Amino acid sequence: MARSTTWQAAVAAAALTQGVLAADVLSTSGFTNCETDSSIQVNNVDISYDKTSMTVTFDVSGTSSIEQNVTAQLNVTAYGYSVYSSSFNPCQSSTYVAELCPVPAGTFSASGTQNISSEYASEIPSVAFSIPDIAASATLELKDLDTGDDVGCIDSQISNGKTTAVSAVSYTAAAIAGVALVMGGFTAVSSALAGSGGVSSGAGPSPSFVEVMTWFQGMAMNGMSSVGLPSVYRQFSKNFAFSVGLVNFEKMQLAIDDFRAATGGNTTSDSVQYLKNATLVFADGSMETLGSSKARRAMAEFYDFVTREISTSINSTETSTNSTSSDSTTSTVTETVKGIKAYVEDLSIPDANTFMTVLLIVACIMAAIILFILLIKVVLEAWALFGKLPKGLTGFREHYWVTMGRLLTQLIMLLYSTWVLYCMYQFIQGDSWAAKLLAGLTLALFTGVLAFFAYKVTSTAKKLRESEGDASGLYEKKDLWIKYKLFYDNYKKSYWWLFIPVICYMFAKGVVMAAGDNHPMAQSIAQFIVESLMLGVLIWNRPFELKSGNVINITIQVVRILSVVCIFVFVDELGIAETTKSIVGIVLLVVQAALTGILAILIVWNAINSIFKENPHRKRRKEMEKMRDLDTLTPLDARNSLLLDRKVSNPDADTFSLAKTNVDVKETSYQPLVHHAAPPGLVSDEHGRASPAPYDNGYGHYASVSGGYDNRLAGGRTQGYY
Repeated sequence: MARSTTWQAAVAAAALTQGVLAADVLSTSGFTNCETDSSIQVNNVDISYDKTSMTVTFDVSGTSSIEQNVTAQLNVTAYGYSVYSSSFNPCQSSTYVAELCPVPAGTFSASGTQNISSEYASEIPSVAFSIPDIAASATLELKDLDTGDDVGCIDSQISNGKTTAVSAVSYTAAAIAGVALVMGGFTAVSSALAGSGGVSSGAGPSPSFVEVMTWFQGMAMNGMSSVGLPSVYRQFSKNFAFSVGLVNFEKMQLAIDDFRAATGGNTTSDSVQYLKNATLVFADGSMETLGSSKARRAMAEFYDFVTREISTSINSTETSTNSTSSDSTTSTVTETVKGIKAYVEDLSIPDANTFMTVLLIVACIMAAIILFILLIKVVLEAWALFGKLPKGLTGFREHYWVTMGRLLTQLIMLLYSTWVLYCMYQFIQGDSWAAKLLAGLTLALFTGVLAFFAYKVTSTAKKLRESEGDASGLYEKKDLWIKYKLFYDNYKKSYWWLFIPVICYMFAKGVVMAAGDNHPMAQSIAQFIVESLMLGVLIWNRPFELKSGNVINITIQVVRILSVVCIFVFVDELGIAETTKSIVGIVLLVVQAALTGILAILIVWNAINSIFKENPHRKRRKEMEKMRDLDTLTPLDARNSLLLDRKVSNPDADTFSLAKTNVDVKETSYQPLVHHAAPPGLVSDEHGRASPAPYDNGYGHYASVSGGYDNRLAGGRTQGYY
């Protein structure tokens, strides 16, 4: 029986960890002391509301500086609604709590259950028990019975055990981006083996790896907004932190702390150790205790729920039979956060470590790219040494450094918007002088690289327009295509320049996010303007070569603008209700998740199509090259030489003789030319008289001017007069 009970408890605990436990229970997760200088300080708290029984259960312990009689006020709110508010006297018979009558000097603990009426219970939205990351809190206030003064207060976040910050979502998003990257690599390898010099023939159909990653970056940057984002969306946006370089390793963070401390940084109130003891309070009022595991919390809460034995202690003379979860341990620091600070610290990354974290991650990626290219170079050298290297890989073997530079430049292009954001944010926040110096140098380097290529492409296009009338040589000339195609390969020939507005758009987006931090209204308005301008460019020009590219990129941009419109709802100055904010947050989450799923489906579809379709620019360039090869025949060309012994379909025909064609004249009427020599430009007729030589009249026929006739030889017949 005990074994069966244990198994049932384990299964139910697993269900609770996934947030699908049948019981509708709201429980506290993390707490803060409302008053730091009060005579009563709470060390741990556990408050839960059971929808089925309509009861509120509380379990509190703490310390008191003096012995005193108190009254307790319990308030529970969900989505801005007060669902329960009741005061009771621990010394009254109906609500007697021996441990609080009176509150002893020293340590104490108390627990109890209060019933609430159906009138208050009906005010709790039903979605509070089903949607993840609900916006609810519970407050317990203790007041002096005689004077009515506040002597203690705690505020705790309420959770239903469900959250949108799920590791599976991050892994799935990374897999989607990985598939897009693999398809881009497959295109490059296929192009190399087909003989394009070991370089890619251009990006495949939309969505490409860059488009997918910039979409993920947009969702992550939405989570950095300074508005009071509902927790359901803020947690969802954390799933895409990897796309903006925010990956947390504790050892790396500790090393960054040491680096900052050695270069003038403040690690007292901004470090890994500081965050471990902190409870973050977000702009929407929700709280998060860092270092906690929601899975462990769910297991612990369920264990408490099924094994709790209400017990009390005064000055540690008695102990409870159940253990307190890690989230019930008091936090020594309470920190109010919003914007970029809230986003990065919710990932357990100290605010001042943000730029250095991304710098190290990007440096590792760049090092991996360089090592990967060098490894391929070594493999090709060994292949050429011991075997026969395919012709298509010869170009890469000889110019591997070009491919390396192109990949690094593409990485800079991909990260430029977020890089501007982090560098500007580092300048604004200050802290370590070395971090600010590195931010300035890297921002100048990245901007300089993009500006250099923008100048090279525009100057090359200008030269092409002067010499050839247009800039189509950027697509048709193989050397230019290989050098610069990463900037415009998806665009039509007439819109090769669009990458310049895109770079400006990325720069403006990063500046707006960094400079608008802690200014929610101004930041939202600026975001809307920037995104609207970009949408106008895409709709007005429809610049992408493929129709699918126009549709997908315009759709992504429309969703970005809708996201900014939704973010306006979260601006506190507008005074919109919490329930409305939560609903809008869920709608925003669903729309973005749906578009992500559509992109994933399109990647799989395009993966199949890319095997059978060729990049249109490369296809046209090859056709142009073939046409040029066929258009190089001249009278002095070696292919037209009399010295070549050619076999023709008509054995009686030679290269220049018209006498052997089907002409209605006698072959014997012509005498050897040596006996009838004529001046240059003249020929001798059968009577030895000189006459003008036949000429090509431009229609493929030979004509002779004689006696006012135009003798056009076509099948041996005279076509008429002129």
